[in-house]
This record gives sequence, C-alpha cells and structure tokens, in this order.
Amino acid sequence: MENQQFAVRINGQSISCRAGQTILEVCREANIPVPTLCYDKRLNPYGACRLCVVEVDGYTEPLASCTTFVQPGMVVTTESEKLSRHRKTTIELLLHNHPNDCMTCEASGACELQTMAYQYGARLGQFQTKKWGLPLVEDNPFITFEPNKCVVCARCVRICHEVVMADTLKLEQNGWRTLPVTTDGKPRSLDNCEFCGQCVSACPTGALTDRKSRGKGRAMDVKKVKTTCSYCGTGCNFFLNVKDGKVVRVTSDFDAPVNHGNLCVKGRYGFDFIHSPERIKTPLIKENGKFREASWDEALDLVASKFNALIKEHGPEKVGGFSSSRCTNEENYLLSKWVRCAVGSNNVDNCARV
Repeated sequence: MENQQFAVRINGQSISCRAGQTILEVCREANIPVPTLCYDKRLNPYGACRLCVVEVDGYTEPLASCTTFVQPGMVVTTESEKLSRHRKTTIELLLHNHPNDCMTCEASGACELQTMAYQYGARLGQFQTKKWGLPLVEDNPFITFEPNKCVVCARCVRICHEVVMADTLKLEQNGWRTLPVTTDGKPRSLDNCEFCGQCVSACPTGALTDRKSRGKGRAMDVKKVKTTCSYCGTGCNFFLNVKDGKVVRVTSDFDAPVNHGNLCVKGRYGFDFIHSPERIKTPLIKENGKFREASWDEALDLVASKFNALIKEHGPEKVGGFSSSRCTNEENYLLSKWVRCAVGSNNVDNCARV
C-alpha cells in the first residue's frame, strides 16, 4: 500500500515515512543532509553519481539512497568514516579531469561539485590523467556549453526527456568520453531546441550556463528577487537576479507551487526589454504626422479628453483595454479596473490570456 505509514531509524532517530518513498526523500523531508550530484527532485531517480550512498543494516556495501526504497524497520546511517572516504574519493575522481578555474567560473558559489569538494576536503591531483581540453560551445544565443566541466550526471538529458519531453539531448560515446550532445548532432537551433533553459537549471556545475548573463554577476554578486512571470496566465515563479539595479539573469524557484522551477523560453530569457535602450520613457503626442515629447500631465489630459468624447458619442461599450504581459501584474490589474469601473465596459483582454 503506497500510503502505508511506518518508521525507520536514520542516524539513531525514528523517522516516520510512507511506502514508496526512497531513503533520500525521507532524509530530505527530515532535513537530514545527504550529498547528491545527479539528483534533481523534478526527475526520476538515476543513481549515477554514487555520492548519496548510505549504510543500511543487513547490507555489506553502501546503497544509493536515491534509488533505494524504505522498508519497515530499516536502519540507515548517512554519515560515517567509510562513507566520507567513499564520497571524497568519488569527488577526487571527478576533479581529476575537471578544470580548476573556480576563480573565474560562472558557476562559482552555485556549483554543487565545488561545495562538496570543500565539504569533504577533496584534494586536486590525486589521480593523474590527460584532461579533455575541449572547446567552448557557443553556437546559439542563449546557452553556453563548457564540456570540460561536465560530470555526466545526465540531468540535462533527463530533464529534456522527462519534463520538457523534447528529447533534444542525448549522451554520446561511453566511459570517460561520454558527453551530452544534441540528438541530431547539429548546433542548437529552433529546429532542434526549445531554448527553455531547463538543461541550464538542472546542471550542477558550470558546464551549462546562460550565455546572455556571462560576466555580469555570479551567485554571490546578485540579489535574488522572487516574482511571478507575466507572460501568460500560468503563474510561474522565478528569481530575478539583480546586480547594480539591473536584471542580469533569471533563475528557477524550485519550491514554486505552480512550476516547481520549470520555465519556458519567455520566462527564462525574455527580460531584455526591461533595460532596452529602445524603451519609450517619455510620452509622445503626434502632431502634423510627427511625434513630439510631452509631459505626463499633457499626455494624460489629451487621452482623457479623447476617451470622454468617444464615450459621449458612441457609449462605453465602444471602449476597451488591451494590456501587455511586459507590464507588471499590478499594472494589468489597474488597466482592467479602470476599463470596468471608470469607463463602464467589460472589453478587456491581454495578449497572453489562456
């Protein structure tokens, strides 16, 4: 029974859980830290990185907590000397072929591999081998791929398959040569990619980053402001990353009740208009076929007089309002209220209504 309740012991604590949960899920709910690299709560368990291994009484070898389901009476240990050695060695194996450029890496401060390397005291140069030395891939306007920083967690491939269901990416080659590539082997374009940036949001290192925001501020440089996307009526939440008063990127809010961190191309990359030099910041009035700048009072008085004349001649039902998703939700609400209450018309629409 999936809803069956029972208890397990984790690090000496009795923890209540449900049948069908994995050890990792139970640990996360109980705020018991377990390191992961290939795990993303939006995706099916994968069990590739082997960093989430735990000791379970009755088993001689550690088990991957992300793929092991809890059983009644199970006794679990998430931290021990043996597990620490295992995790440290695993991280050092990843670092032996990983660029050591944290000082200039776009993902520094938000890199899960960097965090765990520090946590477990992983040392560089423990394993000697030839590094990849693969070139930077910037063949599209939105996503930069640094293959040398890929840890083959397959999160990018899996989210494209399981969540986006676009199947744009796949893993190619095998062994230490394995890398994610486009399914058709061609550069990313509108023919083979939706440019939703889901792969970027899933990447635990600096292998996939937002090209538009490179060099404009890392995780420790920005202030995150939670907001709701206004491009459509779905209500997706995300974080505006603001530096020096300007939005430099959008990042996922994985606890958002509607979208759980998932976004489309508009939500993730459609913020250029905010600081566009082409934005009209001063009211314009057209006279003799040409626009001239005007004050807000003059422009609003002219608009009000035109509307009053139109309503007097044809009635309020001939007036309507059409709002834009590039305005804030509050501004769209005010337009709706003005049309319905001040004008007396129900002719209100929005370019992104669903």
